[in-house]
This record gives sequence, C-alpha cells and structure tokens, in this order.
Amino acid sequence: MKYSIYILSLLFMLTSCSKQQARKPVSYTESSFIKESIERNKKLVANEEKLIDDIIKKDTLKEYIASAKGYWYKYDTKNEEVLPNPKRGDIAYFDYEIKDLTNQLIYSKEELKSQEYYVDKENILMGLRDGIKLMKKGETITFLFPSHMAYGYRGDTKKIGSNEPIICTVTLNEIKPDTLKTEN
Repeated sequence: MKYSIYILSLLFMLTSCSKQQARKPVSYTESSFIKESIERNKKLVANEEKLIDDIIKKDTLKEYIASAKGYWYKYDTKNEEVLPNPKRGDIAYFDYEIKDLTNQLIYSKEELKSQEYYVDKENILMGLRDGIKLMKKGETITFLFPSHMAYGYRGDTKKIGSNEPIICTVTLNEIKPDTLKTEN
C-alpha cells in the first residue's frame, strides 16, 4: 500500500512537471470589424448630411453657415451690437427646443425649461457646447446637428432615437461671468 502511494505520487510529479506549452489566448479582434464599422459610420454621416442639405436647399430665405465641427446653423435673430460671446467659465442662460428633421417638435421650450450652463465646465449636448460659444446675448440661432453632434448612437433614451439628427433652436438670454473663477 505504501509503495503504491509513492508510485502514484512520483507519477503525478513527473506528469505535472512535463514541458507543456501554455495556450495562447484566442483573439477575435479583426481589422475587418473595424473597417466595417468605419464604412457604416461613413454611410450614416453621408445620409444625414444629405437630409440636412435638403433642408438647407428648401429654406431659401435664410443663409446657413457650416461650422468647422460638422453642423450647420442659421440666425433667426442676430444681434449686430458689439457684445462678447460666452467663453470658458461664463454662465450662459438660454432656452431651446428640439425638433426632428421633418420639423416635428420633440421637446418644447416649456418641457426643457430655461437652462443655466457653465461654459465648457459642464457636460451638455456636444453641438450645443460649441454652438453657444458662437452666440451673443439676445440672439436666436437654429442649429442642424447630425446625430454625432446630438445624442449619438444611444439617443436620449426617451424621445430621441439612435443616430437621430436634430434641429435645435436656441435663444441666448444672458451671459454672466463666473464670479468664482476657478480654473480646472
């Protein structure tokens, strides 16, 4: 009995100490997935830009401006006075509403309520973050945001769906400097 335990222990040690090679992890990240994703996004952006371009062509009364960030806007009310634009740390007070590209109201000004935004210090809709800095007090601008500048892939999980471009009309009511100027 003793010998059989010794023999089993010896066999166990010999087999466990053999030179087995560790398995390499299997990787499924292929460049084809990334390439397909890029192509899907290019098609999505091209389709959204065509829809937005159609809206701009139909609105012959207003001049639309293309932003460097990939959205378009028009002035509904332009303030010709020499006034400052909101800058980092300022507090912007604004009202806005959101429509889909067929001009159907998604969120009214009443639903969204007046907003207080610490410029570049709070997380808001990407397009608004940039667009508000273009405005002066008293101006109303209509922005045409492609989905990547709006709510993106997720939507807002309420009324705005996945990859939905939007029309956002914003009125900048007031700009106040941040009295507690703390740089982050």
